[in-house]
Amino acid sequence: MHDYPVIVGRKIRLAVIGCGRISSNHFDAIEKHSDRVELVGVCDTNAAALDAAVARTGASGFRSLSALLESTAADLVILATPSGLHPEQAVQVAKAGRHVMTEKPMATRWVDGQRMVKACDEANVRLFVVKQNRLNATLQLLKRALEQKRFGRIYMVNINVFWTRPQAYYDSAAWRGTWEYDGGAFMNQASHYVDLLDWLIGPIESVQAYTSTLERNIQVEDSGVLNVRWRSGALGSMNVTMLTYPKNMEGSITILGEKGTVRVGGVAVNEIQQWDFAEPHEDDEKVKVASYETTSVYGFGHPLYYNNVINTLRGEAEPEADGREGLKALEVLIAVYLSARDGKRVSLPLDY
Repeated sequence: MHDYPVIVGRKIRLAVIGCGRISSNHFDAIEKHSDRVELVGVCDTNAAALDAAVARTGASGFRSLSALLESTAADLVILATPSGLHPEQAVQVAKAGRHVMTEKPMATRWVDGQRMVKACDEANVRLFVVKQNRLNATLQLLKRALEQKRFGRIYMVNINVFWTRPQAYYDSAAWRGTWEYDGGAFMNQASHYVDLLDWLIGPIESVQAYTSTLERNIQVEDSGVLNVRWRSGALGSMNVTMLTYPKNMEGSITILGEKGTVRVGGVAVNEIQQWDFAEPHEDDEKVKVASYETTSVYGFGHPLYYNNVINTLRGEAEPEADGREGLKALEVLIAVYLSARDGKRVSLPLDY
């Protein structure tokens, strides 16, 4: 176990690397916590994206991570870059003695995820992996119901991610839709849903997957199906496509248990559509107000995730999702791709 230094008596200094599509969620979250954090640096190799970020935030702009690390006193560096760049950047930040927060997925390869955890361990810095969906009110209620064993034995779990990503989305940046830097529908768009398989239901025994590139001109899959067997004996499936006509339709999870049935749906697990348990509980009243409107598939979890990170760095909390939690989802993702590639069932853990 690590004895991490805590940051007290001043604002925590942050820097954001990568000023593309997801960065605005980070800038929004940082603004909401401006009483406790300050953004001291932003970085992007794209001059226009960097200029826009500097104009929005007022932070110093840098064209390279090396320049940022040399010139700023950031305590925590946030990686909002293409997924395949996360490992090298995380190692570089850790070696500079700074904490790391990385967007999902933490890496596109299993060995790279392990390398990131090892580098941060050796430098005695924290590694946070953004799992903002876990903090949405709907999933927090579902997690509590599972922790309280309200379902009894869980029999079956089904997850659907029926969204749309047009060809223009993949064409918007050269890294999108590639194996090295992005990963496909499972690893990129649906990775928060893959995370639910272990976080909510428990350790996975094995997976079997099919993936397909049906329509988009990309290296990776635009659609896939996954069968799951948990160590508890529960069975489940996951259906993912980025080809839903004409727009994002559904991000849902259904859990069928001995004493409970729940379905959380909507476009991004934002509506509790069924909530039936044999035994009543005070949380049942909260179901009526937990559902929320969402304008995007990202939900509202980033500010909540930042709150936990800030409290952790101040020594007031334990991390909601650290590097080792990130590895759990990455391990499942890699198992999915190995299964689809080799046409066989893949058992977990991947290595010992």
